[in-house]
Amino acid sequence: MIRHAVAFALVLASATNVLAAPPLKFQDSKPQRYDLTARASEIDSRAKEHPEIDFVFNKNGKPSDVEHACVDTRVAPRGKLVIWLMGHNQQLFERLSGYGLHAIQVHYANGWFGKLNKEPPTGPGEYLGKIRLEAATGEDFSDAIDIPKPDGMQERALQLVKWAAKKNPEGRWQHFISKDGHGLNWEDVIVSGISQGSTTAARFAIHQKVDRVVMLSGPRDQLEPWQAMPSATPSNRFFGFTHILDGGWSGDHYCRSWIMLGMHKHGPLVDVDQSKPPFENSRRLITNADVKKDANRAHNASQPGGAAVKNDKGEFIHEAVWRYLYTHPVDEVGTQVTPEGDCQLDLRKK
Repeated sequence: MIRHAVAFALVLASATNVLAAPPLKFQDSKPQRYDLTARASEIDSRAKEHPEIDFVFNKNGKPSDVEHACVDTRVAPRGKLVIWLMGHNQQLFERLSGYGLHAIQVHYANGWFGKLNKEPPTGPGEYLGKIRLEAATGEDFSDAIDIPKPDGMQERALQLVKWAAKKNPEGRWQHFISKDGHGLNWEDVIVSGISQGSTTAARFAIHQKVDRVVMLSGPRDQLEPWQAMPSATPSNRFFGFTHILDGGWSGDHYCRSWIMLGMHKHGPLVDVDQSKPPFENSRRLITNADVKKDANRAHNASQPGGAAVKNDKGEFIHEAVWRYLYTHPVDEVGTQVTPEGDCQLDLRKK
């Protein structure tokens, strides 16, 4: 009996070793940061334009479907891929790759926002959320748009990672492609964006389980109920960072979304300018840094770039915040708090 038990244990251990994914390691004779670019229309011949929502391959005589990929083989890889859902931000990508993350920015059908951002003032239904989900997945969720799979974020991301795996084998991009080659390993993916990009990231993560969501200056869709829907991605994996002078705060848009997403279960609102990492392990980070009382600058100050706040030495003051958002262990959470009572959750009553 003992002999059989030992044999079974050995077989089980062997099977476990076979099934376990090996840790991601770089093998690069010339370690460096790789900044890759390619056009979506050249990567995938199935990619199409949708001029009815301003989703085209060229604007003002310049390519508008350029996509970006970045990895730094000088840094030990974390085995996580960030998909950035807004325009390319090189300063952000340099930081992400410096954290040991892979990062891509894809050209997907987000041109709808300027034309279809009409929020019904009444009714319990979902309008913008369904548009976002169709733009992200290329599946038929909304009657307002018709985005086929090759033009949705999911497929564009897959095709870009496949291209990067061939173009940049040193970066080990193959790690993020499923064994059957038909999709990404979504539980190793971080979806992120700023403003409407962060809102789409949150909506997609409710539909598809991902490693984490990083929402800068968002999410919104303040008249819709989708933030409270059952989520494929657990609430401890949602991280948010905004400036309190952003209009999303004065209108209760951000506090509403964060509460409905359940982020208060993992810590209080934390002013990062009055706290130090790990910011009470909270998911709800805010800043009141000096932006000259400019609400537009406040909206963009949550990401590295021209609107971000610097100290007297010319250094960004929120470096530790960005690292925390993208790398803090998701299982290390803060103390649950009662949702803020002064945040109005049903804004249709206004």
